[in-house]
Amino acid sequence: MKRTATAAWNGSGKEGNGTLTTQSNTLNKTPYSYTSRFESGAGTNPEELIAAAHAGCFTMKLSFVLGAAGFTPTTLETTCTVTLDNGAITSSHLVLKGNVPQISKEEFQKHADDAKANCPISKALNTTITLEIAS
Repeated sequence: MKRTATAAWNGSGKEGNGTLTTQSNTLNKTPYSYTSRFESGAGTNPEELIAAAHAGCFTMKLSFVLGAAGFTPTTLETTCTVTLDNGAITSSHLVLKGNVPQISKEEFQKHADDAKANCPISKALNTTITLEIAS
């Protein structure tokens, strides 16, 4: 399986702007710029997309891990915060909320740790990855 995305950029790094388009067209000429990346301007940015990818990948992987262990989650919700510091992504922090019938807290933690270590995005990131299970 291969997936593609295209970035187009016009102008200088700080004053320019660009668009991102994904193979599925979920992002279709979605704007991004210096202000959307480093300030609070409209549009997306690479770090936000990595956070979305990590949250989505981890949550789906956890659903598969739980299913293999005989559990069916009612809901799983993950918020991911990616930190960019001095030009490098230095961490990805996952905060998980879940409702999984008949699972102990310890077993849920074990399966969440498995998903954190083994989702493809976790494996691709060369950074510190932390996980917190919220009440």
